[in-house]
Amino acid sequence: MTDTTTSTTPTPPHRSGFACLVGRPNAGKSTLTNALVGQKVAITSSRPQTTRHTVRGIVHRPDAQLVLVDTPGLHRPRTLLGQRLNDLVHETLAEVDVVALCIPADEKIGPGDRFIAEALAAVPRSTKVALVTKTDKASRQQVAEQLLAVSALGEELLGGFSDVVPASALTGEQVDTVADVLLQHLPEGPRLYPDGELTDEPEQVMVAELVREAALEGVRDELPHSLAVVVEETQEQENGVLKVFVWLYVERESQKGIVIGKGGARLKDVGTRARHQIEALLGTKVHLDLRVKVAKDWQRDPKQLQRLGF
Repeated sequence: MTDTTTSTTPTPPHRSGFACLVGRPNAGKSTLTNALVGQKVAITSSRPQTTRHTVRGIVHRPDAQLVLVDTPGLHRPRTLLGQRLNDLVHETLAEVDVVALCIPADEKIGPGDRFIAEALAAVPRSTKVALVTKTDKASRQQVAEQLLAVSALGEELLGGFSDVVPASALTGEQVDTVADVLLQHLPEGPRLYPDGELTDEPEQVMVAELVREAALEGVRDELPHSLAVVVEETQEQENGVLKVFVWLYVERESQKGIVIGKGGARLKDVGTRARHQIEALLGTKVHLDLRVKVAKDWQRDPKQLQRLGF
């Protein structure tokens, strides 16, 4: 007698949830977020503390949806802005399903990494994984030694990481593996965002961030922490061009000169580079009207911080 029944493999449950990338400033969190999403959703810079707020990037898979939360670098704050950025990170950590501690492959583990790992020990809800980033900057032996050092840090302070994964956002090596690891730690759940949506950042915030990224390139170390960018207004012109009025705020007159440059050359260059990125983001022609203004010591002034969106 022939058995005519056919066995069917059960469909795996759909998973969805939030993963937060943390690490000291300039650990490669934003670059990795962009690589995982497959499109630029977070600004990047060689300067520490580039990220000023949480950015959500969405990774879509047929059986899962991962919402990545890129946060400002967790650090010992020296200003009111720094404290508010730290508070933002701690609020995020309390709400996500997975926390990924990013530690560069080419730098020895330092007090900043330990400071963050100790902070993670106070967040019992989430699964903890470690990502050894920037492997393209290190030799195979350096990467292997860093993986052992990161694992030891996890054992000492957290009772061990659930996973430790090396990756390079620059070359794409192991980026898919990072996504797989983060996804497997998510709970079962429905899709949280429509297919094709890559970020929930408001367009005006994205535009301001792209201007700030362009302004940060090639400037002195002091400027990143002192620069805030606000989109004041957008106007659609009769010819279809979107005119965007943007204020760049600095803390001192000397910094205003750095941003503007000799004869306005630097500000013009900032506008050109930012405009290309913004047009790609919005899918329309853009005219940027950039103005620079001094807001004295805004990082320490609660009223000015609020006005600038912090």
